[in-house]
Amino acid sequence: MAKILDGKAISAEIRAELKSRVSELKEQGIVPGLGVLLVGDDPASRSYVTAKERACKEAGIYSKEIKLPATASHTEILQVVEDFNIDPQINGILVQLPLPDSSMEQSVIETILPEKDVDGFHPLNVGRMMLGLPAFLPCTPHGVLQILKRSGIEVSGAHVVVIGRSNIVGRPLVNLLSQKTELGNATVTMCHTRTKNMKELTLQADIVVAATGRPRTVTADMVKEGVVVIDVGVNRIPDETKKSGFRLVGDVDFDAVSEKAAAITPVPGGVGPMTITMLLANTVESAVRSHGAE
Repeated sequence: MAKILDGKAISAEIRAELKSRVSELKEQGIVPGLGVLLVGDDPASRSYVTAKERACKEAGIYSKEIKLPATASHTEILQVVEDFNIDPQINGILVQLPLPDSSMEQSVIETILPEKDVDGFHPLNVGRMMLGLPAFLPCTPHGVLQILKRSGIEVSGAHVVVIGRSNIVGRPLVNLLSQKTELGNATVTMCHTRTKNMKELTLQADIVVAATGRPRTVTADMVKEGVVVIDVGVNRIPDETKKSGFRLVGDVDFDAVSEKAAAITPVPGGVGPMTITMLLANTVESAVRSHGAE
């Protein structure tokens, strides 16, 4: 049976480190601050924002939330971002995606000051990441790297297959894993919906990362014995035994794959907690940079 890569435990470890760092900064008169913009009433987005605010409070990070209705105009949304840009109390800006009108998203992201872009989505930060220059790393890919590192899984020289090519997870993860860094040096293959021989490729992988947004994309016949599996997906499927009427599953057939894998992340409790934690880490780092702190 596979070792469970416990994202909740690793996240708690990093958050304890961040709480200690925030205490040190406060002794220097520096309070890291996160500005959050939520547009509309999407339940998942509301849940994520609430979790992020709770995490900020626990770490000692100041947070300020602005909520706009789903009918908010492009101008109104940009104004909130501009206000956060000039607010000295705010070191990081989070615009909760998706926006009700997704066509606005790119311009909103580009309005965020790169030095406050703690999601790592601004084109300038994406470009710096691609070049291996100092930049805020996107939170979910960075969380994946921290799970691997803190679980003692060797990435250098490993063949990693990443399934998914989104700009939020797949593409940045492929780049980071292949870079000549402590957390990289892997040989990386990217698979996606047009990949013809996916099973052939995943069977070669030492590490499989599933980020497709489709339940049970990765099945037991697609992986070799001893593989490490990172499941980024969070999908709701009907379950009449649950009060909510659904349960959460990943992009991996967990029960079957865990019989062959050496290690695997669960859903929930795997990559999910790490995403918020790395957002906090970026916010603290932004405060350090902006004040030139030690």
